Amino acid sequence: MTSRGMLFGVGLGPGDPELVTVKAARIIGEADVVAYHSARHGRSIARSIAEPYLQPGQIEEHLIYPVTTETTDHPGGYAGALEDFYTAAAQRIAGHLDAGRNVALLAEGDPLFYSSYMHLHTRLTQRFDAVIVPGVTSLSAASAAIATPLVAGDDVLSVLPATLPAGELARRLADCDAAVILKLGRSYPAVREALLAAGQLDAALYVERASTPGQRVLAAADVDDTSVPYFSLAILPGGRRQASRRAGVAVVGLGPGHSDWMTPESRRELAAATDLIGYAPYLERIPARDGQRRHPSDNTDEPARARLACSLAEQGHAVAVVSSGDPGVFAMATAVIEEVKQWPGVQVRVVPAMTAAQAVASRVGAPLGHDYAVISLSDRLKPWTVIAERLAAAAAADLVLAIYNPASRTRTWQVGAMRDLLLAHRDPGTPVVIGRDVSGPGELVRVVRLDGLDPTDVDMRCLLIVGSSQTQWHSVDSTDRVFTPRRYPC
Repeated sequence: MTSRGMLFGVGLGPGDPELVTVKAARIIGEADVVAYHSARHGRSIARSIAEPYLQPGQIEEHLIYPVTTETTDHPGGYAGALEDFYTAAAQRIAGHLDAGRNVALLAEGDPLFYSSYMHLHTRLTQRFDAVIVPGVTSLSAASAAIATPLVAGDDVLSVLPATLPAGELARRLADCDAAVILKLGRSYPAVREALLAAGQLDAALYVERASTPGQRVLAAADVDDTSVPYFSLAILPGGRRQASRRAGVAVVGLGPGHSDWMTPESRRELAAATDLIGYAPYLERIPARDGQRRHPSDNTDEPARARLACSLAEQGHAVAVVSSGDPGVFAMATAVIEEVKQWPGVQVRVVPAMTAAQAVASRVGAPLGHDYAVISLSDRLKPWTVIAERLAAAAAADLVLAIYNPASRTRTWQVGAMRDLLLAHRDPGTPVVIGRDVSGPGELVRVVRLDGLDPTDVDMRCLLIVGSSQTQWHSVDSTDRVFTPRRYPC
């Protein structure tokens, strides 16, 4: 009985036959069958790279794509034509494996990195064993071509296909430390547009046919759109953050808790800052970077933090003052803008973020779906009489209320006083959402009746949402759902 052959996915590297690994060269030379792809013109780049290692008597399986970038009359369109091709190609390879022949299926670069090999791998490995021989990627060859590190330190490398929509590509490029955009070809005009929109065109380099005799390296801005082959890429090297730093103060919102809710703009400002200023627990949410100085403080003296920020900015530092949630909602933006009046040479930028009210609302549905008021219960900076007047006015106007700073270690009576005041205007069964540490490790969200609101359940890490007369509360599979309809009765 003939034993089955072994499938080898062989990475050939980026183009130079001398960059084929010793293992890849051995397997190519020992294989009974060598398979490779090409377009309809029949010239296979993979075969040309592997040619020095081919042996007399080997069977060659030339897999010719029915379509590459041109149109097709296949009833399933481009995708249908390729699906049929890969199915037929897998059947051809399977025939050799069933006959006991070992097959080296060649792939430029690495076989499991944006490679045609992967399409056959997923089909064939349902029946046959496979050995993957990794190869040098085009990324490494391009980095060598420009003699520049792709990334260093804690830089993060983003690998992006050129076929992404220009808007999505620009968004990702604007939020990256370093990037490589692969397989440009006809997509290059859109890639150039994305680089320009992200403010990265001048920093990007273009590498064509890396490691081959046809290798070219140009500034991405200088490339002729009509002469870009498929095997080319654009590179944004890492280590550009230092150059992008701007002296001044950025007041940066971190969002309500989890890092996934932080905006790309906030991340960029934090990465570019030389100095970070803020309440110590907020600073702990930011990953440490080499060379950055941190100035933690308690959560009381906002003017002192603002003065320190302006002083450092006047000395030429790039300062980020951090706030949880949005910096303009009961947070540091006001203190910094008030302070900067005394520092005429200091520039201030406010970087917005998701608010705590939005985060808490999301956990139960849409309680803020109609008009609402945002009120802080803290009487540290304004008297309780003012707070009570505003609560009464908002309640009388039948507004949903988002209540910030409801309690602290030294403020324990305000929640009860608010409840009693609101009960003069609201039904006792009005839903109250209590959100604590939403998106953080101690997250707890509950919905209670207004007349059942217990002040001992509320602390400084909570935010409350009090419904209006129209707010509805129901349970779905033991999960509370609260929403305020957008229509209001006439």
